[in-house]
Amino acid sequence: MTFSPSGALAQSEYPIDDDLFVFDWGGYELPEFHTSYIDKYQASPAFALFGEEEEALQKLRSGFTADLAHPCTYSTRRWRDAGILDPIDTSRLSNWENVFPSLKTLPGSQDESGQDWFVPADWGNSSVLFRPDLAPEYVDTATEKNESWSILFDEKYAGRLGIFDSVDGVMAVVGSVIGAEDPFNMTDEELEEATVLLRKQREILRFYWTDQSSVEQALASGELVASYAWNSAVVELKNQGVNVTYMTPKEGIWTWVCGLVLLNSGHGDRDKAYEFMDAWISPESGKNLIELYGYGSSNAKAFDLVDPAVLADLGITDPMTMMATSRFFGEIEPDVREKYINLFDEIKAGF
Repeated sequence: MTFSPSGALAQSEYPIDDDLFVFDWGGYELPEFHTSYIDKYQASPAFALFGEEEEALQKLRSGFTADLAHPCTYSTRRWRDAGILDPIDTSRLSNWENVFPSLKTLPGSQDESGQDWFVPADWGNSSVLFRPDLAPEYVDTATEKNESWSILFDEKYAGRLGIFDSVDGVMAVVGSVIGAEDPFNMTDEELEEATVLLRKQREILRFYWTDQSSVEQALASGELVASYAWNSAVVELKNQGVNVTYMTPKEGIWTWVCGLVLLNSGHGDRDKAYEFMDAWISPESGKNLIELYGYGSSNAKAFDLVDPAVLADLGITDPMTMMATSRFFGEIEPDVREKYINLFDEIKAGF
């Protein structure tokens, strides 16, 4: 999730703490997300940034070393199976008790014994961000529900559509459009239908993206009419005064949960790694996450620190109900994922 909000502090405003190295999404290196760590050490960890989790995993498998990383629940078991993670002792996290209980046990967070491998930190939506002035037929009316993932396959907007370069995201989208029972484990018939649709989409896309700032710029200029996007793009573009709508598609909106994991390749200070995780899930850092990016914090108390009008504008006045009714991204079994990856790579290559 690569982004750079206005008004945020730069990492360079603080000295680099060489005792901790964090491998993270671009935009999550901001000091606002580990405030108590900085308060204690007057320094910020060293960061390396990635744009997509499969890219990050392959880099780690190839020998890249770090102390902490920030995948999402649907990827965590794959990372654990790759042998690059250490289990997490959540008793060392003072803010753990205020993490939403429903986020602690999502698939991928724990193993069969109940051991924790993942600290949920942030959650948000994946949906269609579009220009209603350029695609008015997709605007909901009082009598019709027109918002739909199908806009990302609409030939009328050929050359003006974008989608995240991610197997998980792409399969969630196409699975929604074809009505797959489980987009993360499609039947042969469903996958055949999805393949036809994805090949059609390839021909009408402006681009597959890994840097969301490219989506924001293209929507602002009108180069794009619609794209797969995260909540932070909505906040950024509305702050710029751009007329955009974030869909709640009739096929359903997808919710992701990302968090922190301990890497077993790191050589940094393990105590500081726990302090960084605890800082990330503090109410204060959660407040900054909500206000800067429009994402939800895993800490329930963070919402008490945010102006109710801001929460209302973001549509997260009742996070408990939202999570209870969300359609969460699911895990993809290893053999299915390999099949999906090979198929997606072939499609992008033009086959």
